Amino acid sequence: METLKIIIPTDFSVQAEFAYLMVQRLEEKTAIDIHFLHVLNVPDTVTLDSSGKIQTCGEIDVNYVTQQKDIAERKLANLKVLYGDHINTHLVLGKTTDAILKFTELNQFDLIVMGTKGASGLKEKLSGSETQIIARKSKTPLLSLMCDRSDLQIRNILLVHNFSQPAKENLVLMHKLIKAFDTKIHLLQITSGNVDAEKAKAEAQMIHFAELNDISNYQCHLINDKDVENGVIHFNQMINMDIVCIGTHGKGGLFHQSATEKLINHLFKPIISFHLNN
Repeated sequence: METLKIIIPTDFSVQAEFAYLMVQRLEEKTAIDIHFLHVLNVPDTVTLDSSGKIQTCGEIDVNYVTQQKDIAERKLANLKVLYGDHINTHLVLGKTTDAILKFTELNQFDLIVMGTKGASGLKEKLSGSETQIIARKSKTPLLSLMCDRSDLQIRNILLVHNFSQPAKENLVLMHKLIKAFDTKIHLLQITSGNVDAEKAKAEAQMIHFAELNDISNYQCHLINDKDVENGVIHFNQMINMDIVCIGTHGKGGLFHQSATEKLINHLFKPIISFHLNN
């Protein structure tokens, strides 16, 4: 059985607990190597010496940072009491999102799992959540969720993509989920045009995509909507998906990054975001 190496960034909130409960659900079907990471959010001038003591060359209260480090270490140790000695825990210093991205890449994780509170209105416009920033920058797939989905049955995964130029993508994680849960993949193309006029061509492109990416158990869908976010939400109202998977390739085009970031805040479904090859 293949092992999934998963990292759960934690601030010890209930959202981080939701992330672990989701990983437990995955663990029922596949082997998981679980790592919790807590970032002590401090400037770059604050470091740890070889003995683990706080060092700084800036105007930082070393005693205060040391106290926060000790508290975090006790909380990480408590996670082992709660969840078992099989979990791994890590404490690093730095700016939260940068430290998560660096640690994840250095240690070659298969998946990041993060709970998010979501946001709307002015709060969403003023500042992106840490989860959104990770989705934007991470080379590692990110699974985000807003609530406890420990009861989730992973039978249907929605893959939202622009299939107009089918190509082989890095879908290693998706294939692991398919193998573990015997999952059906629903390929969704969202158009602002006429569905009847575009259907034959769109379905041919989706079939070609499935062939290129070795997806055998799948169904094609083409719907009309004004944008990706609304299309995904409306599709889920018609056909209930267990997980939404969306590929991103930065700003620009129909599937630009902002669609993923909006879905992270607004869709009460686990969302897997990953970077496209093209």
